[in-house]
Amino acid sequence: MAIIWDDGRTWVGASGMRSVATGDTMTPGTAFAYASVSKTFTAAVVMQLVQEGKLTLAQSVAPLLPQFKLDRRITVRMLLDHTSGLPDFFLGKGIDKALQGSPNASWTAAQSWAHVPKRHGVPGKAWSYSNTNYLLLGELVTAVTGHPLAAEIRTRLLDPLGLSSAYYQVIEAPKEAGTLAYVMSATSTGRWRIRPVAAPSSVIPFRSVVSAAGGAGSMAGSALDAARWIRAWAGGRVLNAQTQALVMADIARTVKLHALVPYGLGIQRVTLNGYTALGHSGRYLGIRNVVRYLPDAGITIAVLTNQSVYDPNRIATALLAVVLPKQRPSPSQSVGASGPPASPAPSPAPSAS
Repeated sequence: MAIIWDDGRTWVGASGMRSVATGDTMTPGTAFAYASVSKTFTAAVVMQLVQEGKLTLAQSVAPLLPQFKLDRRITVRMLLDHTSGLPDFFLGKGIDKALQGSPNASWTAAQSWAHVPKRHGVPGKAWSYSNTNYLLLGELVTAVTGHPLAAEIRTRLLDPLGLSSAYYQVIEAPKEAGTLAYVMSATSTGRWRIRPVAAPSSVIPFRSVVSAAGGAGSMAGSALDAARWIRAWAGGRVLNAQTQALVMADIARTVKLHALVPYGLGIQRVTLNGYTALGHSGRYLGIRNVVRYLPDAGITIAVLTNQSVYDPNRIATALLAVVLPKQRPSPSQSVGASGPPASPAPSPAPSAS
């Protein structure tokens, strides 16, 4: 866990075990798979390319990625905000068996694409969270720059921001000792049965699933670096003001399309203890995370866990209650006010894959 205040103060904490078998305990520097929090890194690189004039949000992706035979109506914007109509390849038939059957295999984007369900939605007409969008965005970065996504994230984001523990899994070597991921299930006696998702390796939770995810879920690092990153990304320290405004303005578009979680161009908006919170959540089998920046309070909080049962939002809420009182409704939001708030805040939602 990590908390950062806008004046630069930080707090970090660790609890539990990174390896049950050996009894190794967590430390503040223990590395976790960031899972879908990785999407924010991919989105940041794409938006920098937009800022540089190398891409446009309205641009068709199909000519840039001909190998995927995409609907020409799918734009860069639609991949970023999950309105492309492309279903999630992680929901494809047989993929779980394939991934878990060879956990040490390295997948290509073409292999992941082969598991995309055949029935697609109409581009731009509905919101549906899909890892396929960010798999393709990772490939798009390579097509435009000539460099792997991992290299662009390293040179554009990690090194300039001094995120020393963060790294792109499979491609880069771990920077810190990592945790194992665990599956927990209740027994008939009311106790917990705990088993590792996979054998210890250099990839969290295991190589096949992370390599299959590509730009949708390949980053890892400490809680403090996760907080530092979201503070930079959601706080407008990565893009210029005009481009950052595009990232945030798209939230209104996905709200109109009934997004489960209001989603901009690579960023979620939820509420935490009554405060607007920006960032992303993430989940793999045996991993569950949440990283949020509260612009009104000037606080960033990251909670990374190596389990899939307990919602880390509950931990984040409890920690936030210690350092910040619950936000009171403004007069315009009080019962009996003359009208509803201009932008009602959504309730927190479960972490997405």
